[in-house]
Amino acid sequence: MGKKRKHSETVAPAPVKKNDESAPERPKRTLLGWKDKSEGEADKSKALSSSGFRNKEKVLVTCSRRISFRYRSLMLNMVSLLPHCKKDSKVEAKSSKGATLNELIELKGSNSCLFFECRKHKDLYMWMVKSPSGPSVKFLVKAVHAMEELKLTGNHLKGSRPLLTFSSNFDKDAHWKLLKEMLTQVFGIPKEHRKSKPYHDHVFVFSIVDEHIWFRNYQISVPHNESDKIAKGGLDKMTLIEVGPRFCLNPIKIFGGSFGGPTLYENPLYVSPNQIRALEKRNKAGKFAKKIKAKTRKKMHELSNPLEPDEFADMWKDDE
Repeated sequence: MGKKRKHSETVAPAPVKKNDESAPERPKRTLLGWKDKSEGEADKSKALSSSGFRNKEKVLVTCSRRISFRYRSLMLNMVSLLPHCKKDSKVEAKSSKGATLNELIELKGSNSCLFFECRKHKDLYMWMVKSPSGPSVKFLVKAVHAMEELKLTGNHLKGSRPLLTFSSNFDKDAHWKLLKEMLTQVFGIPKEHRKSKPYHDHVFVFSIVDEHIWFRNYQISVPHNESDKIAKGGLDKMTLIEVGPRFCLNPIKIFGGSFGGPTLYENPLYVSPNQIRALEKRNKAGKFAKKIKAKTRKKMHELSNPLEPDEFADMWKDDE
């Protein structure tokens, strides 16, 4: 009987690959097609070379519970105008809202917040906050007109970047300079943001009148005919058409922290809406008191000066 072969002898030796016969590395596939390795290295080197400041501003927009429909429309208009914002569910407007909102801002990866707080279904307050270190500003919002209410003829591309313009009196005091910088950071859309369009076809206008900040949004309209093309800097043929919304901001206080902290500025001309309503009630109560006094005066006059009896009052009763 023959000897059995060993198992090691049955295994064939693995073929050794030569360096010349190795397959080329497969290029990386992208959404726009196949990308060579050399191109990817060139892109990385460009990104490393352009190591400048990049604006990564993200704004959280939310509101309090029991907000009225008109103020909710204004909030939704702001969401549509700011493509770099993130909308969140309503927050209870309690004393602990600052800690809750700071946690929400951190969870959403944002660094700014616009919080619309409605009280008594009448008064709207807006918090503009830089989180987590501050500062924060509390405004009273007045003269609110949403886009759906105005129905203006202006129209611009959704998600396009706006030009921000400020009146010259923003540079007269320190608190106006701080507000200008905060408005620039919150309402300025970052360049090359993934949800924004690389166009400038509308303008955000912030102007100070009577110590109030008035907001307007205008479309930049230019002629589209081939013969009427405008050269660079030709502003004489450009026109502005209002889009909306409209609102007025009355600054109440500027705080050093996020939703609180040391008071940096307090508006001495601010009057609470509750005080205004109380004065109106007192004036109405004064009018009612005047009416009551007039009635009592009339009765006293009638009692002190009675009418003489009429001699013809019973003349027709005798005939019956």
